[in-house]
Parts: sequence; structure tokens; C-alpha cells
Amino acid sequence: MIQNKLWEADSEFKTNCHLNQYMNWLNHEHQLSFNTYNELWEWSIQNIELFWESIWKYFDVKAYSSYNEVLSSREMPGSKWFEGATLNYAEHLFRNSQGDKPAIIFGNERGSNQKISWNELISKVSSMASYFKSIGVGKGDCVVAFMPNVPETTMAFLAVNSLGAIWSSTSPDFGSESVVDRFAQIEPKVLIAVDGYFYNGKSYSKIDVVQEIEAALPSLEKVVLFSYLDQESSNDRPGHYIDFDVLLRNKTAELEFEAVDFNHPIWVLYSSGTTGLPKAIVHSHGGILLEHLKYMAFHNDVHEGELFFWYTTTGWMMWNFVQAALLMGATIVLYDGSPTYPHINKLWEFAQEEGIHHFGTSAPFLVYNMKKGNAPIKEYDLSKMRSLSSTGAPLPHEAFEYVYENIKKDLWLCSMAGGTDVCTAFVGGNPLYAVHTGEIQCRALGVSLHAYNDSGDPVLDELGEMVIEQPLPSMPIYFWNDPGQDRYRSSYFEHYPGKWRHGDFIKISSKTDGLVIYGRSDATLNRHGIRIGTSEIYRTLDQIDEIEDSLILNLELDEGNHFMPLFVKMKGSEMLSENLIKRINRTLRKENSPRHVPDSVIRVKDIPYTISGKKMETPIKKILMGMPLEKSINFDSMRNPESVDFFIEFAKTI
Repeated sequence: MIQNKLWEADSEFKTNCHLNQYMNWLNHEHQLSFNTYNELWEWSIQNIELFWESIWKYFDVKAYSSYNEVLSSREMPGSKWFEGATLNYAEHLFRNSQGDKPAIIFGNERGSNQKISWNELISKVSSMASYFKSIGVGKGDCVVAFMPNVPETTMAFLAVNSLGAIWSSTSPDFGSESVVDRFAQIEPKVLIAVDGYFYNGKSYSKIDVVQEIEAALPSLEKVVLFSYLDQESSNDRPGHYIDFDVLLRNKTAELEFEAVDFNHPIWVLYSSGTTGLPKAIVHSHGGILLEHLKYMAFHNDVHEGELFFWYTTTGWMMWNFVQAALLMGATIVLYDGSPTYPHINKLWEFAQEEGIHHFGTSAPFLVYNMKKGNAPIKEYDLSKMRSLSSTGAPLPHEAFEYVYENIKKDLWLCSMAGGTDVCTAFVGGNPLYAVHTGEIQCRALGVSLHAYNDSGDPVLDELGEMVIEQPLPSMPIYFWNDPGQDRYRSSYFEHYPGKWRHGDFIKISSKTDGLVIYGRSDATLNRHGIRIGTSEIYRTLDQIDEIEDSLILNLELDEGNHFMPLFVKMKGSEMLSENLIKRINRTLRKENSPRHVPDSVIRVKDIPYTISGKKMETPIKKILMGMPLEKSINFDSMRNPESVDFFIEFAKTI
């Protein structure tokens, strides 16, 4: 497909962006001159110690003790960053506080609208930290949250982090088993939980689930309950639960910060947990601080006083990422509830009302708007919106065009990809580059990312494995309860020893430096020796109006045979006719190749998704390959577990 140029920043945008200012600083401070971003990127990966030390100095990181050296070893896993340095992540979030200006703006599907100033945020976080300290929470203790995306969750995180305690959170739409699978691994001292939540116009009480979680976590010493539902819709609460308001009573508390080692745990995030126990991924205070400073400034270009929004839940790493906008002195914008209730334009309406500058969402949300023919550009004033960011899945070519035709013409579209593993993006936005159809703009600074062919050689303009050759400060310091780092090593370093294999297929353009991600390599379609990314097929199917959603798999059968079924969910009352199947196959062949044509097209009621919104390609493939159900899938991690019933029955026919 021709890579059309869709947008390029004007000279004022480029001059004022953080990335340009950083390049000028490097020239002034270190006599380093770069003509292009790619030259800067090459320098950043060839001189990783100098690069990350420049980030430390450019952002004037506040440390209580200095580091001995930037990096002890480039060996992965096992590299140690800035040993000897002590600091605190939360302290840096408050360094650019803006007094009475809003630090947090909050809205939800029920029409709530709340603005919390920096001064109010400091007061409430101070009070909460003093309470946690009074009950014995300190450095290294784990505090967990079963909470919606509300300001109180952010406050609790900041209070916990200020003490050097370790944070972990899940969304209230998780079932108790899924929550316990995560939290039981880290033996938390305190649970902060919500009594229920709202979604798509309905309320869901979670008191029973909270009690189940409490019963399964013997390490708990306190349970704090946040009242979010209306009183009349809430069940009776156990008397020993502490009301969240108690945490806010100390009006005279001062905000203090516990200095911790650079490599001290900041939080525990979790893999999607589609099979087995989720991986409990631990990041460091300092590593996350440096990475978030770099990404927020140079790849999102967030400025002081701007509004930064991302639609997320507390169970997705993007929630943690959103908090980092405070590092820039920006306002974080939170939203709780369905993104399309009571109407498809709810978030675009919200963006207009609040004047959001940076709007973050998922690729499936943009594709959903595209397939519905929605055109916010006709109804809403999004003049303040500078950037629109997308992640969570590959953004198809057509969605790029859709954004500029139907959302806003003068807009920086930042498609990005990274993950829970690093709580950031490896690849993403670049204010100095143009946006081209279907392409992520660049590899992020300091990220030595390449596409490897079957021989393990870096290639351009070819489909290859995404591999990171050099360590990053935000890589996990370890997995919780992983003696000898066996699980950590097997997750990333088995295929290419000493190099991080992320599990995605990518293609890097020699012409634009841009990238295209083709989906997970562990669910890759290997057709007659040719590797096909699943996103190629999904992108083509998005053009067929009758299809609402789809799932493609390739099964390796006996005697070298293959079977590639395509499962489709039809839109509304549409039928899967023979003529439509022929059109599907014809379109796939024309837009891609004969290898992209499935062996069979099968109608299903629904496509299986995780709670975090990822298609469950690999677990369904395992079911269809005859693996035991308990080793194939974790139903409690699913958004729609009933959708698997069809595939269980279908497996019997293969």
C-alpha cells in the first residue's frame, strides 16, 4: 500500500516541541549536532549510558544520593541502572505543581464533572500518606487497589508511592479469582476497594467480590472501602472496613517523600494471564521516572498546563502511564464508564467540553468509530486537540485515513506500541516527522529495536521479529516470586539469548524510518513457509461492512497439514451467505495474496477478548489444537467467557 503523507507539523510546532529543545541542549552542553531524528536515535542506542545520563541531567532529576555509574552491565537480564542513587517518583510528579490550576479533571458516564487543583491534590495525598504511615505502611510494603479510574485511585497511588511502598491495581470489572491470582502473589498489607461501579448505564455492586478477595488474602491487615455507588444500590458493608473518607481527615499533614534506591520497586503490573498465573512484573522508581520523562516530553510532547487524557481502566498499564503527565506540569484527565454510553460520541463530546489537548485511546475504539461511519468532525469543536494517540492493537491503514477525514484534519496522530512489560512504548510519536498512512512514526529514543529475519539478522523493509538489543531502564527489575529469574528469562530472552524478543512482527521502512506492526508473532499465520501477521487480515476485513469482528488462526496439523479458519461475528442481522464468503476471499486475495485466503469462514456469536481488550488468538488456537482447557485459557481474565463455548465444540470437529 502507498504510504500517503497525512500530516506534518508546521515550523512553530517543531521549534517549540520538547524534542527540538533537547537537541539544542545536546548541541550546547555536549557539542552534539544532529541533522535528523534518525541520527539522534542512532546516537542514543550506540551510547546508551551517555543518552540516559543526558536524560537525568536534562530533566534535572532530584536525587538524595548520587549514582556510582550509569549502567553496571549491558547484559540482559541483569543490567543495573544508576546504582547508588536514591530518589522518589512521586516527588517528581509534584515538582511542577501549578497551585490552584487543575491537576486532575474527572468525568464519568453518569455526568460527573470534577476538577481537583494541585493544592487540593497535595493536601489530600498528604493526608492519605499520613494515614498509611500511621497503620504501619512503609518502604517495601504492598498496597493494592480494586478501584475504578477515579481521582481517589490516583491520590492513593501517589500517597503509597511517596512512602516508598509498592503499588498494584486491578479494575473492578475483574472477577475475584482473577484479582486473587494477581494480588496473592505479592502478599499485600492493605486493600483499597470500591463498593461497585457503573458501565453502560448499569450499576454493579462488588461488595461480595471484595469480601471474597479479602478472604483469599491472609496477608491483609486493613481493607479501605471507597463508596462509589448510590447508597440505596449498595449492599451492607462489613463493619471492620475503613471508610475511604477516614484517609482524608488529617488536614494539617505535610507532604513528605521517602528516598528509595533507583532500583527500588515502584509497582507490580501483570500480564494478561490468558494461561496460568499472570506474570507479576516489577518496575523500578528510577527506571520508570527516566522513561516517563523521556516519553512524555519527546514522543508525546506534553507541555505545562496542557490536558492529557487516555481512556483506560486501572487494570491496564496505560493507567500508570497517564499519571506521568503530571511530570510535565500537565493536567491528567480521567474518565470512568463506557466510552460509547449514552451515545457513540461521548468521549468526543467530553474532549470538546474539557478542551483536551492530548487524547489517548485504543485502536479498536477508532476502528469501531470508523465502521459505524461516525464523523465527530461534523459535530464537535476539537480545535484544542493537538494529538490523538492510539495503542492496544495495530491501527489499520484505513483508520489513519479515517482520523484525518472524520475526526480532525490538523492533528498529530501518534500510533504507539509497547506494553505492560515496560510500562511505556518502544515505538511511537515524533513531532519532527510526518505521519504516513499505516505507519508508526519512529523507534523511541534509547530503544535499540530492530526487525530480525529467520536467520536472526536485522532487516529493513521486511517482516521480522521485534527484538531489542540493548537494556532499557524501564525493563522489569524482576518478576515477583521468580527465583533465579527463570520465568523472566523465558519470557523474553530464550529465543535470542541476551536480547529481548517482544513477540510482535514488524516491518521498518528504510524510506521513512516508520514501522508497521503486524500482530503477535506467537499467533502468526505460517502459510506455506510465509509468515503473515494477523493484523493484515483484520485490516482487510474492516473494509467489509457486514462483518463486525473477526478472529483468524492457523492450525498446524499432522503430516505437515495446515488449517486456517476465519471466524466472523456478523453485524446486526446480517447473514453469512455464500456470496459474502466469496467476497471475503476475493477481497483478501486482492488486497493481500492467495495465502491470506482462509480455508473456511465460520460464523460465531462473539469473538473472545481479554478484559483489557485483546483478541484471544493464542488461547483459542490452543483449544482448537486439543490442549486441555485448563492449560489453554483463564476464563476469569475474559471480558466475554461465554464466547469460548463455540470453540470448545468446534474443536471436536477438527
